[in-house]
This record gives sequence, structure tokens and C-alpha cells, in this order.
Amino acid sequence: MDNGATMHLAVSLFAETADPSPEPEFSRLAGLVQKAEAAGLDMVVLADSAPASGGEADKQMPFEATTLLAALATVTSKIGLVAAASTIAHQPYNLARRFASLDIISHGRSGWNATMAQAPREATNFSRPEGFSDTDFRRRTEEYIGIVQGLWRGWDADALLFDKSAGRFHIPEKMHLLDHKGEFFSVRGPLNVARSPQDTPVLVLSGLSEADLDISARTADVILLESGSVEGAKARYDDLRRRVAACGRDPVAVKLLVNVSPTDGGPTVAADRLAEQFQSKSCDGFNIQLPAQRSALDEFADLVVPDLRRRGLFRENYRGTTLRSHLGLSGGGEQ
Repeated sequence: MDNGATMHLAVSLFAETADPSPEPEFSRLAGLVQKAEAAGLDMVVLADSAPASGGEADKQMPFEATTLLAALATVTSKIGLVAAASTIAHQPYNLARRFASLDIISHGRSGWNATMAQAPREATNFSRPEGFSDTDFRRRTEEYIGIVQGLWRGWDADALLFDKSAGRFHIPEKMHLLDHKGEFFSVRGPLNVARSPQDTPVLVLSGLSEADLDISARTADVILLESGSVEGAKARYDDLRRRVAACGRDPVAVKLLVNVSPTDGGPTVAADRLAEQFQSKSCDGFNIQLPAQRSALDEFADLVVPDLRRRGLFRENYRGTTLRSHLGLSGGGEQ
């Protein structure tokens, strides 16, 4: 783990914003992610949604996010790739298997962005026209996350042998059946995918209400929270640290990133704003919410990031090759 002295930076690209580029959509998005990688950002967060009909949500991302992650993994080598995936649209076993596979494809750079907020009308596409009550959705999501993380940990790091000559696929005692029977799901396990190069894919939680904070303290690797006053953010940060410790985890085992939008008035203003909040010890870094336009990313990557480096707040280079190593999380494979 790192000592918390270095700011973490992620970027969310919102592809619904009109862009004059004539490039094919994937080529344009790939170029943006490659630019973010060249700037040394920790990760890109890929949005996704499956609403019932119409509305702005349909335009969040032109590709299914995990499919896009797999494609982006082939044209990048360092930056973390975090895809949103719904707990309504996917069964937990299939989602766990998909992200475990993506983590191998990306050599340990994948992450799952799970939201604790129920998307309007989403459940109507998945045989649940009445949706869920807020309480049921919260309980169901917590159970779902526990299943996914349990499946990811179903194989010890050295469990798989692939020894054809001796006819031994694995060491039985190093395989752990989940055998989960809960309120909403029944999942036996294990996954038929090897353990992740970075131990497990990174779990990023967003859309949290006050009632979700203890769940995030128990399960999350990264928490995305909305911005607010520096004083309020400091109190929230300290409260989350206490909650993480109360769960028996290292207080710095969870990284808290604040969602921020570009600041009008220029790169120096943006760098000042980020530096002030980070130095107040009210977060571990920021998730920059940008339109998927090259000009917006260029300004942040070419002007704001170098300014933060000059101030000694952001690292010069990637520390390793996995997303966990970028974030200073345990299990990075290079810690």
C-alpha cells in the first residue's frame, strides 16, 4: 500500500456529448483512453445503462461497457479500465466470470463499477416491471456483491496446475466452493476462470446514500462520491475511514475519489481547486467527469496534470502494471 501522499486521478468520459470528429466511434474512444494513459491517469470509468425507453440515459455510452473494456485492453497497456455493470441486468455468476476474464485479458487492469442507486425503469427490461423497493434493492445489491467477491476468491493463487501428464487440473484443497444460499440468490461456484493477476478485479462503488456507507466500508476498493464543501468532504472522509476500520480493514484499504467536473476559468483554477481539496485530507483523489471530446481531455491531460505534478501531488509514472498497483491497494501483484 502507498502512504496516501499521492493524489489518484480517474476520468469518466460521457460519450453522449456531440463531437465533430469524423472518426468511427470506437477509434475516437480508444484515442481518448490512450491519451489518458499517456497522461498517467490511474483509470478510466466506462459508463453503461439499459433503461426501458428513450431519455438521456440511452446516450451514456454507445457500447456495452464490458465489451468496450475488452476492446480497450488490446490498445492500451497500463491504464486501469473500470466498467459499469448492472446488478439487475446480469446474474452474479456471469458477471463475476466476465470480470475475472477481463482481468486476465487486461493483465490485471480491470474493475467493476457497481452502483447502489437503482436506475429508473431498468428492471422493466429484465422481467421485473415493478422494480424493487429501495430497501430490497440495497439488500439484493449487498448480497450480489458478496457473491461476486466470493467467486473471485474461489481459487487460491497457486491452485491451478494444468498438468496434463499427471491428469491434475488443480489442487482440490485450494479450490473453495461458495455454496451461497441467500435471500435473493443461490450460487454454488466455483468460477471456471483462474484467479486474477491482481488478486481480484477492483470494486468501485458509486451512487451511495447514507444507508450504503457501511456496505461500502466492508466491500469497496474505491468509492466515488459527489463533491461538496471542503469542510463537509473532510467530515465524510474521516467518517468513512472510521467505518472501514470498524469492519476490521486497514483504514487506507479503500480509496475515496470525489467526482468533479471541469472548472470554468482555466487550468490553473482547476489545479488550485483539486490541490486545495486534496491537501485538506478530505479525499484520496478525483474522478474527473469529462465530455468525450478530445479538446476537454487534452486541456486536463496537457495542462492540469502537469501542474499537479509540479506541485508534487501526482506521481510521474505508473508504479506497476495492475490497477491495484496504480491505486496502492493490496493484492496488486507488484506490492
